[in-house]
Amino acid sequence: MKQRIISAIIALIIVVPIIILGGKTFCIGASIIGVIGFYELLKIKNKKKEMPYAMKVVSILCFLLLLVNNWNIIGGLFIADYKRMPFIIFLLLVPIVFYNKSKKYDIEDALFLLGSVMFLGIGFNQLVSIRLLDIKYLLFLLSITIFTDTFAYIVGRLIGKHKMCPSVSPNKTWEGFFGGLVFGTFISTVYYVNAFSYNKSIILLVLLVMILSVIGQLGDLIFSSIKRHFDIKDFGNIMPGHGGVLDRLDSLLFVVLAFEFLINLF
Repeated sequence: MKQRIISAIIALIIVVPIIILGGKTFCIGASIIGVIGFYELLKIKNKKKEMPYAMKVVSILCFLLLLVNNWNIIGGLFIADYKRMPFIIFLLLVPIVFYNKSKKYDIEDALFLLGSVMFLGIGFNQLVSIRLLDIKYLLFLLSITIFTDTFAYIVGRLIGKHKMCPSVSPNKTWEGFFGGLVFGTFISTVYYVNAFSYNKSIILLVLLVMILSVIGQLGDLIFSSIKRHFDIKDFGNIMPGHGGVLDRLDSLLFVVLAFEFLINLF
């Protein structure tokens, strides 16, 4: 417990100023964290099969290509576009032809890298875009994930009896799920109304926050399932007692992607 508290304090000391400063500082910080998260996926893949070093480098470059999409704030350098996705697909799929004989890199490896590049590349790109737009939007999404996770844990520990997905996450319960949903939705809705002087339909806003809260919890379960598949406890150990980057940001990345999609509908 002491280790978890110390790690959390150190992380807050580093991350909070980066979020507040925004701009280039946040872009650089998000890039570093994103690369670490992507490396965590490469590392767990290597537990089952070591991939060629060249493909690791290519996949990281593809990830960065998506990550920096439309970052005009850094001077317009290396601006990517989602229309370049076919180029990324080409780079990751074509090598299976040349590695066919040695079987060091096959279609399963290529699709793993492609999925990782797309999810984390677009996810971190949208995370940065939201912060550059307005810090209040980022705080809103953070509040959803933080309060949902916190109250899901508290309620689950206090009254949780019915397991959700014991084969994926043994400690998660339906009581905790709904506890996190209720409290996460309430607190985040109150924040949004006050932060943005919201005067439109409260019902629609509550519905939006509820959907994001559910997606955040499902995102956590999805990454738990990935860990079970590769038979690991955590993606990394960058935060002793808390795990790696993906252990901390799994819910947030799903919420960010869902928010970018749903905000146009609401």
